[in-house]
Amino acid sequence: MHGEQTRRALAAQPEWLAQVPTDRRFPDGARLLFTGCGTSYHAAMTGGDAVQALELVLNPERDADLLVLVSHEGETPLTLEAARAWQGPRWLVTGRADGPIAELCDEVVVCTPEIEESWCHTASYTCGVAAIEALHGNDVSWLPEAVAGALTLPLPGVGAPERFLVAGAGGDLPTAHEAVLKLREGAWVAAEAYETEQLLHGYLAAVDESVRAFVLEGAAPERAYAAAAALRELGCDVDLVPSRHPVVDIVLFQRLTVDIAEARGREPDRIRRHDPRWAAAASAAKADNAA
Repeated sequence: MHGEQTRRALAAQPEWLAQVPTDRRFPDGARLLFTGCGTSYHAAMTGGDAVQALELVLNPERDADLLVLVSHEGETPLTLEAARAWQGPRWLVTGRADGPIAELCDEVVVCTPEIEESWCHTASYTCGVAAIEALHGNDVSWLPEAVAGALTLPLPGVGAPERFLVAGAGGDLPTAHEAVLKLREGAWVAAEAYETEQLLHGYLAAVDESVRAFVLEGAAPERAYAAAAALRELGCDVDLVPSRHPVVDIVLFQRLTVDIAEARGREPDRIRRHDPRWAAAASAAKADNAA
């Protein structure tokens, strides 16, 4: 089966979410800044003021008291650089208790019971988001059941397009970005994420009926309806997606990713790095970073 590891992590999410630690809180009154790379950056975005790790390395002088780093395995190179560049206290949300980033941090919050095997991260994302929510002092006990329900809902049809678009605003924006990352790395389709209002300011010029679109409606419903109407005028097949919580909302796109991948004979587990071309590209990026 295509995406066996990804599907296994998808199904494990209710069980893993039930084990997210809830015994710690961010310091009262602390001004928090969140950072990470890739999926971890999208999880960081759900916590509040967030900056991508490279941007923090380039400009580490920020108006914050505490840096919260998110890294699945605790060794992401640019996130490590961001931790080194930060001069104040650091906390880490991760899947393992040790590692180079953990060594620099005052607190390490292990949010998953094990390291996710698939490189197309699903459970480690939702658990990271839930852990951040718990650190804010919010109730996350309802999330396992909600995700279990989301895993059983009917999926919308997507047809055969190779172009996808996901738009969201406010608290839905991290979900839009993470949804697009799943579609790109797991199903290898061209997918783009937009802030809902930004989509309506010029970007539509390169959108047509070849694009399958999803608009998250919860944070700004009137603008979401306007975006959906504009996309339909262009001939797009559009779904308005109700939003409830980033942990729950992403499940639709995780499931779509593995289903599209299987239907099209694509393997999501290694995000295409089983192919020598994409493996070489990843190696080249690491070499440039080391240089």
